[in-house]
Amino acid sequence: MAADDHLLIKRYASRRLYNTETSDYVTLEDIAGFIRAGREVKIVDLKSGDDLTRQYLLQIIAEHESRGESVLPIAVLTDLVRSYTGAAQSVVPDFLAMSFEMLQQGQSKMMDNMAAINPMASMPGFEAMRAQQEAFFKAMTGGMAAGDAPEAEATADDTAPAEELDEIKRQLADLQSKLSKM
Repeated sequence: MAADDHLLIKRYASRRLYNTETSDYVTLEDIAGFIRAGREVKIVDLKSGDDLTRQYLLQIIAEHESRGESVLPIAVLTDLVRSYTGAAQSVVPDFLAMSFEMLQQGQSKMMDNMAAINPMASMPGFEAMRAQQEAFFKAMTGGMAAGDAPEAEATADDTAPAEELDEIKRQLADLQSKLSKM
């Protein structure tokens, strides 16, 4: 993805974050939402022009982890802290990128297999779930995956995520009901 395709967020001296596309202020949660939706985000300091993206992405992860939305096990976090010293520092970024790439490829193959054998794959919302997982792995790998799939197209349905989840739950309950009658 070219740098021009990034959503540019400018940080003002007041530390407020400004979305240059929509000309409004955004929060860290808004930025997390953009990333979950598959957008590439670049955050820069307005005055110095310094790229602050890494700092803010780490802050988003820290906030999610502190709210109990743990993705990273303590052992992994501990090893990451250890990696900031000595020769390991040069190896760890490449190792993490390759690990996430392998995880993404495995996840993609698993989703393809599920789609081929699972009748639920034709349910509304399955593609949205798959696109969200792909966006997550792309965000976690910094877009470094070798076989980057084209970004998922937005669905024509503008249903809110909570409503879409309720619909999926209803359809799953209907499917379970039908299966129990067999």
